[in-house]
Amino acid sequence: MTTTDSAHSAQAVTPELRRWIIEQAEAGFAAPVILRSMVDAGWREDTAAQAMESTLRSHLAVGQEAAADMPAGVQVPAPALDDAPLYIDAGDRQVHVLQSMSSPHVVVFGNLLSDAECDALIADARPRMKRSLTVATKTGGEEVNADRTSDGMFFARGETPVVQALEARIARLVGWPLANGEGLQVLRYPPGAEYKPHYDYFDPAEPGTPSILKRGGQRVATLVIYLNEPARGGGTVFPDINLTVAPKRGNAVFFSYDRPHPATRTLHGGAPVIEGEKWIATKWLREREFT
Repeated sequence: MTTTDSAHSAQAVTPELRRWIIEQAEAGFAAPVILRSMVDAGWREDTAAQAMESTLRSHLAVGQEAAADMPAGVQVPAPALDDAPLYIDAGDRQVHVLQSMSSPHVVVFGNLLSDAECDALIADARPRMKRSLTVATKTGGEEVNADRTSDGMFFARGETPVVQALEARIARLVGWPLANGEGLQVLRYPPGAEYKPHYDYFDPAEPGTPSILKRGGQRVATLVIYLNEPARGGGTVFPDINLTVAPKRGNAVFFSYDRPHPATRTLHGGAPVIEGEKWIATKWLREREFT
């Protein structure tokens, strides 16, 4: 046995390699391309082929098993991106399309709000800020969540002229009825505050979810709008896809989820603010009219 043969015999198919193979397949690379990359990296072709085949077969089996228990998908809000526009007409404003991806469906928008509108939302929200609560899916009420260390408040739909204009702009931007939106929530994150990764849909397995869904069905999309710029930190992170959206004032990140399931790959969170403070406005969209 040559030195090279001995080295390959000792080279194990590690979990890291299997994860890399799955990531390449999910990114759309064909099997021959993945195989060539492994051979170029020093793997024997027969060893690489066997590792790739066994990994993808196992991954497909797991995916099929998960799909059998997966809730059915529903229609979701969708910005008009078919012809890859640089801008979208949102009625009273040309919104910039800075980045988009299809799986998961994530779009980063620029110029959604003016500086004056950002200032007005912060000024109107500031006197009403309290420790943020999250929906308690075990009971259908609200609760303090240790994973969310921010202050917040909700505007009623159309409560102020700025809120009214923004809600109409969002409805046109993503093609979804204004009435299907929850009230706009404004949040403030001081230094060190964060919101650990989570999903925005309501877990169907929790006992309080049926009562929550009576007000408009499931959440199907989220828009996180940046009202100021912390000096450092505070990005919106999507751990499953290694994406961080910087909190640029006036910009926003939109993402949709067609079923309440991790397969939507919409796990996201607010990274800790390192310096300064972060103000955001969040708009959640429901399947039906939110009452």
